[in-house]
Amino acid sequence: MRDALLLTPGPLTTSLATKTAMLHDWGSWDSNFNALTASLRQRLVALIDGGEHYTCVPLQGSGTFAVEAAIGTLMPRDGKLLCLVNGAYGKRIAQLTEIIGRQVSVLDFGETAAVDPARVAEALVSDPQITHVAVVYCETSTGILNPITAISEVVAAAGKKLIIDAMSAFGALPLSANNLDFDAVIASSNKCLEGVPGMGFVLCKTAALEQASGQAHSLSLDLYQQWRYMEQTGQWRYTPPTHVMAALMVALDQFDAEGGRVARLARYSANCQTLIQGLQEQGLQSFLPEELQAPIIVTVHAPAHPNWNFSEFYQLTKERGVILYPGKLTSAETFRIGCIGALGQAEMQIALDAIAHALKKMDICL
Repeated sequence: MRDALLLTPGPLTTSLATKTAMLHDWGSWDSNFNALTASLRQRLVALIDGGEHYTCVPLQGSGTFAVEAAIGTLMPRDGKLLCLVNGAYGKRIAQLTEIIGRQVSVLDFGETAAVDPARVAEALVSDPQITHVAVVYCETSTGILNPITAISEVVAAAGKKLIIDAMSAFGALPLSANNLDFDAVIASSNKCLEGVPGMGFVLCKTAALEQASGQAHSLSLDLYQQWRYMEQTGQWRYTPPTHVMAALMVALDQFDAEGGRVARLARYSANCQTLIQGLQEQGLQSFLPEELQAPIIVTVHAPAHPNWNFSEFYQLTKERGVILYPGKLTSAETFRIGCIGALGQAEMQIALDAIAHALKKMDICL
């Protein structure tokens, strides 16, 4: 039986080749696995045109582990973070920064607006204690696309350091060290690269890492020590996610074969367009205006109907082989549909048919 389609922002539907890559076991200290680690690190740096100025530090765990490791390692203990927030994942960065004992200031743009670079510039002028700025490139709780180039320019002009959470953007949306100034980009294996969950990674300026010795708040989340150990031995400090790594290497082969970032973005954009048009034909409306919508995940207004119940809706679409996501907003009742993963036009139509079937079964006519 075919697995259900995961129309979520990750974990997501993977190809048979990616799944098959996990059928073999690896010795974590074996030379073949060390070579795989080295190759993967190089390939990920190449995706941001990092050249010799950036390095990749992979880390066991989800993307949030990597975000906490980046903040906790790259920020000095007396530093201060300006966190740009317009959704749940920006709020999470602020929360983890506070928990690990670093100073943090929040600039909140609400759930319906992109980050305004002019307001960022004003905040940096008004608080000279700020050393670093963190932003989510594509805010996964809504699908908002933030103006990363303009944000980078403002932060660089103020002489501050930029940390980009590119979890839902990396591998699809433009992100190059040739035209952006950032200290770190953070992503994971299970989003637009179409690997499986279990590994995050931080693409850091090597110069920034070299200055980070002794800054980390944690033993296991110390990016500096992870980096030094990998550079010296070719190995991970602690047990690596071997099968996840092998799957990601095969996923990257497919990424290259598809045509790289540009081709992947084109497929996701077509998925998003098909989805939004199909939802509109059913009387459902997306949460964001077109100019703010990234082609990664679409947040949808729940029907204003007395029969609406997300749990029932979820079960009915699941029976048709489609897994959706609940909403993650505080201001409106919504649900979310992902456009990413090993999916194309045929799968998007299956999802739209499942949604139509569920609404009909719930006797919701829009």
